[in-house]
Order: sequence, then C-alpha cells, then structure tokens
Amino acid sequence: MECCASSSKFAASQCFRFHFSKQFRVRGCGSSFSSGPKSPRALPAMEIASAVEKEESFSRAAAKGSGTTARERRLLRVREEKRKREFDRANNYPAWAKVLEDACKDDEELRGVLGDSIGNPELMRKRVEERVRTKGRDFRKSKTGSVLAFKVSFRDFNPLGSFIWFELYGAPSDKDVCLIGSVIQSWYVMGRLGAFNSSNLQLANSSMDYNPIYDSEKAVTVMPSSFHDIGDVEFQDNWGRVWVDLGTSDFFAIDILLNCLTVLSSEYLGIQQVVFGGRRMGDWEEGMISPEDGYKSFKI
Repeated sequence: MECCASSSKFAASQCFRFHFSKQFRVRGCGSSFSSGPKSPRALPAMEIASAVEKEESFSRAAAKGSGTTARERRLLRVREEKRKREFDRANNYPAWAKVLEDACKDDEELRGVLGDSIGNPELMRKRVEERVRTKGRDFRKSKTGSVLAFKVSFRDFNPLGSFIWFELYGAPSDKDVCLIGSVIQSWYVMGRLGAFNSSNLQLANSSMDYNPIYDSEKAVTVMPSSFHDIGDVEFQDNWGRVWVDLGTSDFFAIDILLNCLTVLSSEYLGIQQVVFGGRRMGDWEEGMISPEDGYKSFKI
C-alpha cells in the first residue's frame, strides 16, 4: 500500500512540473500565476542607438532647411520679402505706377528721373513731383508750346508805369519762370541801351541787294531813347506780371516784345493771353509771396 501511494505522488509531481514548464515557455515570463498587465519589452541597445542617430540626422536636416546660419536666414528673408512685393504688386500696385514703368522702356530721361525708385510707388511719386517742379510736366514732347495764338488786350496802359500780365495754361515750373524771365530781361537790356528808337531806322525799308549805306553820323545825332526801369517777374499760380517804365523808348518796343512772346508761346511755353495795364488780374493777391502759396519770381 505504501509503495502504491509513493508511486502516485511521484507521478503527480512529474505531471505538475511538465505543465508548469510548458506554461513558462509559452508565456515567456517568470511566473504563470501573475494576473496583472505585462511589462513592456526592453529595447536592445543597438535599436536605441539607431533611433537616436536618425533623430539627430532629421534635426540637422530641418535646421539646414530653416536657415540657422546668418546667411541662410538672410536669404530666406529676402525671398520672403520678394514674394510679398510680388503679391502686393499684383494686387495693390497703382495703375499710374505701372504706366510710368512701361514708359521708362522708351524714355531715357524718365528712367533717369525714376532711377532706383521703380517698384516703390511712393518714392516714384516724389521723384516725379520733384521733376515736374523743376523742369515742367512734359517728359517726352520736345515742343512744349501751344498751337493757339494768345490774346492781347490793353487796360489803361501807361508806358511810364504799368504792369504787363501773362496768363499761362497752368502753373509754371522753375524752368518756365526762368525762361520767360530771361526773355523779359533781354527785352529790358535792349531797351536800356536805346534799341527801341524809331528815329533811327535807316535800314528798315532798305534792300540788301544794292549794298545800302548806313549813316553813323545821323545815328549819333538823333535823340536817344532809353528804357527807364523794370521790376521783377512774379508769378502766382498761372498768372504772372512785370512792372515796366518804358521811358523814352518808342512804342514799337511792345511789338518787339510780342514778337518774342509769340514764338515763346508756340515753341516752349503756352500763353493764353497778355494784358497791358490793369492792377489786378485773376486771383492775384498782393503780399502773397510764399512759395507754398504758388509764388515764384525771376529777379531782373
């Protein structure tokens, strides 16, 4: 009986060991009786090193693409600003600025005026305004006068002290003021030297085909005539004036002036009308001598 009991205990022990070792191999853990969650599997050292290396490589590539150096950051900023300018230009660029840019292709003077301001509407506007102020409005036209003849009128004109008024088609530039001022100054200098003397017109009705004779003695003995005085040429917007005292000059001095102004108006500076006499024309205001109010002058 004892032998049989011993055999039964040994068989049961062997069976328990067989089943325990099978469960251990299948589950791959230290105990088959644990009912809690399984612990995460530890990564091999080579896999960890490979992951770290990949992460560092990705970081280096990302840093290189974003421009971590000063030069790369600057290039990125330049490209971004260029894209922004192109977008603004396509969507918000003024039409007049585009017209000026197109005109620059055929106009060397306009290119010189705009210079490096192309692409910057505000700077382009300032450059054009400065050019208009100093040299006039027309960029391309060589003949800047008017095809219409100006009107001439007299209003109680006193040759010994009166204003001569000029009405232009628009406010003159500095160049225009200098041009018309130079004409008036030349007219005054000739009158001051006695050029407007009808008593000594020896060759006016002579023919050059027969070698005319000029009598110098007669020229010396005639009564001299002289332009006495003149004021500065002044402008307020499109109205200009000059005060004159013709003195003993003959009235054909006015014809000489009108002949000069006729060519000046048709070729260079359009004039609407010339008025001899009168104390106030247009919107002229006495004492308004500030350039901010449109006042300009030419000193004679």
